[in-house]
Amino acid sequence: MAGGVKESVSGGGAGVVAKRALRAELRAQVVVLGGTLALLWLIELVDQIAFHGRLDELGIKPRTLRGLIGIPLHPFLHAGLPHLAANSVGLVLAGWFIVNRRRRDYFLVWLCATLLGGVGTWLIAPAASLHVGASGVVMGLMGFLIARGFFERRVFAIINSVVMLLIWGGGILRGLFPQEQGISWQVHLFGLLGGILVARLVRTRRPR
Repeated sequence: MAGGVKESVSGGGAGVVAKRALRAELRAQVVVLGGTLALLWLIELVDQIAFHGRLDELGIKPRTLRGLIGIPLHPFLHAGLPHLAANSVGLVLAGWFIVNRRRRDYFLVWLCATLLGGVGTWLIAPAASLHVGASGVVMGLMGFLIARGFFERRVFAIINSVVMLLIWGGGILRGLFPQEQGISWQVHLFGLLGGILVARLVRTRRPR
């Protein structure tokens, strides 16, 4: 009897620990994604209220010395609240799939999509254009999710990548071949490549 009680208590303790770990993980995910959105919305509200949108001038201006500052800054600047709202949806949805697996990868995709997307856009986008917005990062997150399984070559990861392709593939094609003026396919393309690059760099291969 005593042994049975001890085993029951031990099992209950393990369950409590597991629940605490789950709650801690969920809180961390909320902090990462919620913090990202809070920062983006704070910057845009300050820009709209205090600067009347003039902060967008800090975006990428191709092949100009002044436009170099836009390489690290462009994901944090948006052409109005509707622009930010559209990107926020993609950041949360695609970001959660990555944060749920490994938070480090989320930040790596942000960094690589920002830098590669920014440099590529600065190099090849039309002169006298201005590029702002986190859509390149969103494309990077999508690219990471789609490419990860093919680099890892694990059955579950490949299935997950196929599902991600079915979910995001149409959005990626629309981003690369936009039908509307004012959409930067250059940021989208190089941001996507940044996400794919991170998937290649952080892959975990199945033991042979």
